[in-house]
Amino acid sequence: MFVAIYANAYTERNLLEKKTIVSGLKELLVMNQKWVPYPAYTDRAGWDRFLGDNKNMLVQLGEECLNYQWRVVKASDYIEFERSGSRDIMQNPFNENNKAISALVMAELAEGKGRFMDQIINGVYYYCEMTSWALSAHLSAQHSHRSLPDYKDNIIDLTVGEVGALLSWTYYFFHKEFDKQNPVISERLMYELQKRIMNPYMKEDRFWWMAFNLKPGGMVNNWNPWCNFNVLQCFFLLENDKDKLAQAVYRTMISVDKFINYTNSDGACEEGPSYWGHAAGKMYDYLQLLSDGTAGEISIFNESVIKNMGEYISRSYVGNGWVVNFADASAKGGGDAPLIYRYGKAIGSSEMISYAAYLYDRETTKQRKSGLRFGTDLYRGLQSLLYNKELAEIKPEHKTPLYTWYPETEFCYMKTQSGFFLATKGGYNNESHNHNDAGTFSLYLNAVPVIIDAGVGTYTRQTFSNERYSIWTMQSNYHNLPVINGFPQKFGSDYKATDVVFNPKKMIFSANIASAYPKEASVEKWIRSYTLQKNRLIINDSFKLTELKQNNRINFLTWGKVDISVPGKVSIEVQGQKITLDYDKNTFSPVIETITLDDSRLSNVWGKEVYRITLNAKSMVKTGNYTYSIMNYEL
Repeated sequence: MFVAIYANAYTERNLLEKKTIVSGLKELLVMNQKWVPYPAYTDRAGWDRFLGDNKNMLVQLGEECLNYQWRVVKASDYIEFERSGSRDIMQNPFNENNKAISALVMAELAEGKGRFMDQIINGVYYYCEMTSWALSAHLSAQHSHRSLPDYKDNIIDLTVGEVGALLSWTYYFFHKEFDKQNPVISERLMYELQKRIMNPYMKEDRFWWMAFNLKPGGMVNNWNPWCNFNVLQCFFLLENDKDKLAQAVYRTMISVDKFINYTNSDGACEEGPSYWGHAAGKMYDYLQLLSDGTAGEISIFNESVIKNMGEYISRSYVGNGWVVNFADASAKGGGDAPLIYRYGKAIGSSEMISYAAYLYDRETTKQRKSGLRFGTDLYRGLQSLLYNKELAEIKPEHKTPLYTWYPETEFCYMKTQSGFFLATKGGYNNESHNHNDAGTFSLYLNAVPVIIDAGVGTYTRQTFSNERYSIWTMQSNYHNLPVINGFPQKFGSDYKATDVVFNPKKMIFSANIASAYPKEASVEKWIRSYTLQKNRLIINDSFKLTELKQNNRINFLTWGKVDISVPGKVSIEVQGQKITLDYDKNTFSPVIETITLDDSRLSNVWGKEVYRITLNAKSMVKTGNYTYSIMNYEL
């Protein structure tokens, strides 16, 4: 029997800092971009070998942008975030520009005839003339706390770093070609990259994602490795003064250590699988670049926490494109196959390597199969091409244990040979991208979700504000949890599961979720337990209340066809998979609520609607046991 350790236990591992000091790091650095594994722009034979059959496709993608009209992101587009909460008004034209310059850069590298150079220069100058590369939703980090860029205030957010890294690669490959047109192009680009990224990074401690001023109980999430990885690219590609480079690289090491320290040693990503690529995945990118830039001398790929963080992504994959989607994660995904392969290769994980091959084998489009994965992250795109042939030769397989237990993060996955996959969690209600969901579960049958977590809708201003828990997807009463005495769970670090235990021999997970509810719920104890048998999931709620206020309600979220016509049974059929939810008809009366999905981020996963099944307790009792069982209809 395994007892969980309280989540969010920040541990001062400082794995990177312990590797060296600044003076030692200076002697390990590979200077003048000698670490770059790609041909120089003028090495046409080298690019032909590197790209192979991908060359023509890259050129075609670039040709689509030869007459691209660079989109103006207007002042009113930024202000719209404050007015309506919409992020897309500003982000959509900005993202179109980002895609265009990435396609143009890769097309010119592929063809090498200068045909795309004018449009690349147009793009470079467009970015140099922008006041900021930050998103309107992130500009609150300015001293003004407003969503309109302030020319006096250079902040670094995800897209400042992402665009900065892309433009740093553009400078690296083409600055000599720019100089043939006009030296001011390269001079201006270098100036802007230093002003917007390199100087603020070295002089500012105020950006929360750096975690230099982390307070006890503070959060470090995917922003940390993501931003630091982008910053590291800028310095490695642009800074050729060894002393300055050593100071900058060491500063990123201290910062990334904060993310690794914050992550539990079990390696689970509390933000969910769809954030893994931005969290552990970006950390891998950072660590790989750091290793390459120091000739392999600064490497922590042998550390168990790094291995656990990697393998979390394969353990969280249910099958058929579905993943466990706690927090703001989508229920569909699985991860980026080339990234998972490279991570697995770095840590020596055969599980990740074969899982990456499994995902690769599922891909159907010619572009994905060829290894062409270019958004604004040029590093990942080039790395995917570098290792694509290796990945294509790996035997595909997704094989994981019957259970995976994350004792610190308090996630638990259990499987049966009959096709059930159960995901449960304890946790606390202030996790990164938190939903109030301590004690919830999701259930899959033959890789089809039957009892679900809806996930999250399109991000708006409300999503990351004090209005977050007015959104239904964030509330515990729209998760598979009880409403106790009329009260749902509450947000905050103090609202958590306690006494979290997993017994692998009996396949039982249990947690006392009383502390996840407000004092007004008058709940002294509420032990939610899940027992997974061959063809049955038994759920038990053992509780003790100190006061009676309202009848308890037990909620289950699902999709597909639902029938409550037979007392004591709820029949659910989803994509050919049938289950029955049995309950005591003398204790509960069922109600079905239809939830219309008018948000495309949700409807693209679940369709037009999902359903909340509520078992309403017929009487109020201070002490009791509720039991419900879910059976595979076919067995």
